[in-house]
This record gives sequence, C-alpha cells and structure tokens, in this order.
Amino acid sequence: MSKLGGYFRLMRPINCLMMGFAVIVGAALATPSVLSLLWLNLIYGFITGFTLTASSMAINDYYDREIDAINEPKRPIPSGLIKPKEALAFAFTLTTVGLAAAYLTTTYLKNISCFAIAIIALTAFVTYTTVGKQSGLPGNFLVSLCVAIPFLYGSYTVANAIEPTVLIFASMAFLSNTGREITKGIVDVKGDEMQNVKTLAVLYGEKNAAVVAIIFYLLAVLLTPMPWMLNLVSPWFIPLVAITDFGLVASSFMLLKDYSRENARRVKKIVLLWFIVGLLGFVIGAVG
Repeated sequence: MSKLGGYFRLMRPINCLMMGFAVIVGAALATPSVLSLLWLNLIYGFITGFTLTASSMAINDYYDREIDAINEPKRPIPSGLIKPKEALAFAFTLTTVGLAAAYLTTTYLKNISCFAIAIIALTAFVTYTTVGKQSGLPGNFLVSLCVAIPFLYGSYTVANAIEPTVLIFASMAFLSNTGREITKGIVDVKGDEMQNVKTLAVLYGEKNAAVVAIIFYLLAVLLTPMPWMLNLVSPWFIPLVAITDFGLVASSFMLLKDYSRENARRVKKIVLLWFIVGLLGFVIGAVG
C-alpha cells in the first residue's frame, strides 16, 4: 500500500463522512427552508466536521500505536507505513483546515459560536484519546458528546443558535450512544480488564452494565415525543420515530434477557440501525 493510502486509512473516511453529514443534518433540522441560501456555510460545516474527525482519528492511532502493534499490526503506524511523527503532523494539518473552516463560518455569521464549538469538540475527543479511555463511564460520555456536537454545530451554521428540534435530537443521540458505548464495554470486557479500562462491565459485571445501558436507551425513547408535542415537526415524523422507539425497547429487552458478549455485540450493531432510522424521522419531520 502507498503512503497516500496509509494516510487515507488513518483518517477513517467513513467516520469522517458521517460526522460531516451530521453537521448538514443539524442544519436541516434547524432551518430546512433556508438551506439553499446558506450553502457556503454548509460546505464550511461539512469540512469542519470531516477534517476534525480525521484529525481525531490520527491522534487516536498515534496514542494507540503500542496497543495496535499487538492487536492491529496492519494499521498504518504499527505497520511502519506512517511514522508516528508523520501522523501527528497530519493531524495538525487537518486540525488547521477544520478550524479555518469554522473560523470562516464564524466570520460570515459575525458570531464566535461555531469556532468555539469546534474547539470544544476537538478538545473532547483529544481528552478521550489521551486520558478518557481508561475512565469507563466518563469516557463513554466524552464519546457521546463527540457524536452529539456535530448536530449542534450544524444548527449554528445556519441559525446562529441551537434550535429546539436539534437540541432534542442531539440529546437523544447522546443518551442512545452512551447506552451503546456501555454495551460495547460488555463486548470488550476481557480486553478491557487486561488493559485496566474501568468500564461498568469491568467494575460491576456484565448484568449491571446491561441494566445501565438499558436505562440510557429508554431515556432516549422518552425524549422522542417532545418534538411532536411541541409542534416542531410534521406528522411524517411519527412512523419512523415509532419504529426507532420500538427497536430501542426491543433491543433493551434482548440485552436484559441475554447480556452475554455475543448478544451484546448484536445489540450494539442493531442500536446503530435504530439511531439511523430515528435520524431519518427527525429530518423528514422537520422538512415535511
């Protein structure tokens, strides 16, 4: 593989695209009627989400290079394709591009909020990568914050504020992703014990971790009626979000009944599907 291919893998392009897309979704939820007029802000927002995520992935691989040398020896750094210092320089370049795009958005809006949110997002992920991974639940919260922030950022790029629909969806994303991260801790419990990662599954056992994960899933479900009750979305919102709610409740029962490593892995994957369906429901409800 070429060095260019190594940098490409270091970025995790699918993750970057998802975060860039999340910014646009946040904008669509905030003010769908004016998106065509603010297309430049959407481009800047996508670039910010994409490049800061790519930078975070590179920093993550830099800090995990010794562990990856054992568990993932074919990754760019442990394989020798990318040197550690090159990965840091690449991360710095990506960070510069992302913050520059955030600054351009800030300049257009005449408000420092977008730039500040970009700094917060980057700080949260770097904190997770450097010290948060070992902390268990606080680390789960940091990851969920990184998942929720792009939606809030997207709202600011077009509305210069966090609109209620976006705030509700971002809160749902935070809660459901926290549940998913705790579930992931059940899947990784053996490896985490060896690396002294203090997940709930390691500290209190798989069953108790499953119960806490379920609480977060159900809290996310409880938030879903709010956009409809507050008259923030159209009736098209209801069917897809009802599917999401049913799916999260069903997944919760699955995990409570069987909190084995194999079933937790299945639930972790299924919950991501319900999240995507809910995302579509919010977008359709906002645009419809």
